[in-house]
Amino acid sequence: MKYIKRLVGFAIISMVMGVCAVAALYFYIKPDLPSVEVLKDVRLQTPMKVYTQDGKLISQFGVKRRIPLELDEVPEQLVHAILATEDSRFFEHPGIDPVGVMRAVVNLVLTGEKGQGGSTLTMQLARGFFLSREKTFLRKFKEAFIAWHIERVLTKEEILTLYINKVELGHRAFGFGAAAQVYYGKDIKELNLAQIATLAGLPKAPSTMNPISRPQRSVMRRRVVLSRMLSEGYISEQEYLTAAQEPVTAERHGAEIELDAPYLANLIYEEMIALYGKEEAETGGYNVYATVPSKMQIAARDAVIANLHDYDERHGYRGPIAQLWKMPESEPVKTEGTEMSDDVSDTSDSKASSNLDDPSWNEEQMLQYLSDKTEYDPLVPAIVTQVYEQAVTVLDKFGEYHYISWDGLAWARPFISDNKQGKDPQLASDIVSAGAYVWIRPASWKGATEQEWQLSQFPEVSGALVAIDPNNGAVRAIVGGYSFYQSQFNRATQAKRQVGSNIKPFLYSAALENGYTLASVINDAPINQWDRSSGNAWRPQNSPPVYDGPIRMRIALGKSKNVVSVRLLRAVGIDNAREHMRHFGFELADLPRDESLSLGTASLTPLQVATGFSVIANGGYSVQPHFIERIEGQFGEFVWQANPSTACPECVAGNNLTAQLEPAIENVPHPSENASNPIPPQAERVISEQNAFLVGEMMHSAITGGGSSRNKTYWRGTGWRANTLLNRKDIAGKTGTTNDARDTWFSGFGPGLVATSWVGFDDMNRELGRTSRNKYLFNRVSELTKRSPNIIGNAMVGGEDGARVAQPAWIRFMDVALADKEEASKHIPEGIVTVRIDRTTGKLTNRIDHTSRFEYFIAGTEPQAFVEEHEIIDPVGESETEPAAAEEIF
Repeated sequence: MKYIKRLVGFAIISMVMGVCAVAALYFYIKPDLPSVEVLKDVRLQTPMKVYTQDGKLISQFGVKRRIPLELDEVPEQLVHAILATEDSRFFEHPGIDPVGVMRAVVNLVLTGEKGQGGSTLTMQLARGFFLSREKTFLRKFKEAFIAWHIERVLTKEEILTLYINKVELGHRAFGFGAAAQVYYGKDIKELNLAQIATLAGLPKAPSTMNPISRPQRSVMRRRVVLSRMLSEGYISEQEYLTAAQEPVTAERHGAEIELDAPYLANLIYEEMIALYGKEEAETGGYNVYATVPSKMQIAARDAVIANLHDYDERHGYRGPIAQLWKMPESEPVKTEGTEMSDDVSDTSDSKASSNLDDPSWNEEQMLQYLSDKTEYDPLVPAIVTQVYEQAVTVLDKFGEYHYISWDGLAWARPFISDNKQGKDPQLASDIVSAGAYVWIRPASWKGATEQEWQLSQFPEVSGALVAIDPNNGAVRAIVGGYSFYQSQFNRATQAKRQVGSNIKPFLYSAALENGYTLASVINDAPINQWDRSSGNAWRPQNSPPVYDGPIRMRIALGKSKNVVSVRLLRAVGIDNAREHMRHFGFELADLPRDESLSLGTASLTPLQVATGFSVIANGGYSVQPHFIERIEGQFGEFVWQANPSTACPECVAGNNLTAQLEPAIENVPHPSENASNPIPPQAERVISEQNAFLVGEMMHSAITGGGSSRNKTYWRGTGWRANTLLNRKDIAGKTGTTNDARDTWFSGFGPGLVATSWVGFDDMNRELGRTSRNKYLFNRVSELTKRSPNIIGNAMVGGEDGARVAQPAWIRFMDVALADKEEASKHIPEGIVTVRIDRTTGKLTNRIDHTSRFEYFIAGTEPQAFVEEHEIIDPVGESETEPAAAEEIF
């Protein structure tokens, strides 16, 4: 009994000393312990997601991938797997499990090693939020004390939910929701038992036990999880055996991108960083909704890609990227012309050059070579395996063979220079030989099936297209180049290029402010001005160099007469014109202070140009372009909603758009809860409604032309292709071409939409050149051009200009964007009057035949003098009375 008493006393003293030691240790490290109160309002680091206006995911930004889950969204089997593997007594202990602690102590005594046993889910959560993974006794004590505090602050359900969403699971996946997407590309509820067990085994060592990096170790860990679930009674013996034998099905998955729009996504990303800072933007879990509908973005992307391929193909084929082998009887493949940039070419590939004299490769060799080659949608890298008389067979990087018929090859006459092409090919061997490493893409010609492919190449020319809502500046589509993955330079917002004749509508607007009218007659005749300072004569010319003599202002803009623009600039004054152009959002620094301004030497981005034309389209109001419609939090809660200055506030009451981001206001209801949204602020008027209407009328004529072919008064505007193909009377536009066709433009608008298309080389010194006739391309037209073949696309010949190069993309885009919009009737603003004028002189006339027409004027500016009989010019030499209805003789 004496020894028993001593033993009990020793135990009591030891216990008291132990408690005192723990208490002393607690108070010693207490100042270093973080406050767990933050866990009550914890916000998980969740990446930012960017969506189109209609909710299609276009990008995700942030290092940590996370898909937050509520506990009721988590499959019961996953909860069981976590508890069985990590903490089977989770709902019984107070954050520290004495049984687990004793097990860890015994393991330490027996092995001398510090194992990981004894950590509860709460302790793991404490380590994940506040501590590191270093294995020290001090860290373990801190972990225990923090866990005890957490259990005092949060319920067991809240702790389990945080763990499920916080735990690191490898490959930048944090939480089981993200892990299900990263490893299996599925929603967490779609996983089977084997996949659930695999994920549940990851917290122990996510980098060395994950099924992508270490599939065999993941299988072993999965069996451990399944055996624990079996022993805890969560699954049956049969479920265990079935799941344990399942093959590894994991592979790396990205976010489920529904629409690829990287130029748009990057713009929004930069704007979010400017607003919130990089760390907050990338980890705050924001869901950002763009102003861009997916339908318009797809239309813009497809239009730019098709247009660049059209230009590129009519200028010829630059040859294969590389020749991987040569057959003894094959002729060398000529690769005339300029070489492609390093990021889309493998012409220096050492493997290719070292195998030129080898026999043809087998399929495994070809696929190995293609495995690391990047595809740029729609271009796919491939190798020519067989050459027939007028066809070839290719193997693409995905292991699929494609038979390319003559329809997919015949376009490929040799490229010699930007201005010269070789002879049309007669045989497939004139184009490629077996062993050629090439680009291919799905067939684009009219009537092609989904299974047909064609030979292609990466376009060296660049392009951009931007469309905005003129009423509020909301961007509706934006494409900054052929491929963001080849070049991140956004030509729609970053490339300041000379605008050519796209400047003329703004100059004509200034002329209207200075006493000119649509009926004003200006002399379209050559200008020859001596410049004493340079010792040279300045001779601006029309393009083409055709001069009509005295010409009305409406026709001058429609035909884009250069010398008329020079004369108008002289009449208005350079300073007055530049100051007027500021109303359209242009900076004075971008507008040269000399007469070259009239010919478009100003350098602007496509977005700036589209914004300027919005003033004309919306009746004279200045709007600011913007890309974000609304921002929501990670659980869909309201954060911010746009409310832009608007040209017509009463037309868009409740529209969720704005030009500038502002901090969210507390207690503002979610948009879906708003019964009626406030009317947005009125945009600033910068030109009169009448001025905007008249400029729009001239731009309308640039597409529709005017007059009558029967009476020989018909004339055609530079944008006539849009009239032929779109067949709408509610569109207006303007071409633009700079000297030597280094930059080409087409800008215009229809109901509720302004769009600008630009095409040129990134090398500003390179001209777009000219093309000769290709008999194969002349017979191959697209679905759009079947309405009027060969007026758009790769069949055009001659010098390149805005109408031939930039306008086709605009037409293709507008064809889709306006497809569901009824043709709008013409709105004539107050203060506009119509009078009948003589077509030649612009004076009043009493005649109602083909020598006259009705014209619009701002009240008080209409002509006062009548045309004299001797001034009337009758193209047919006699009077032929036309219908008197205004709409028929305008």
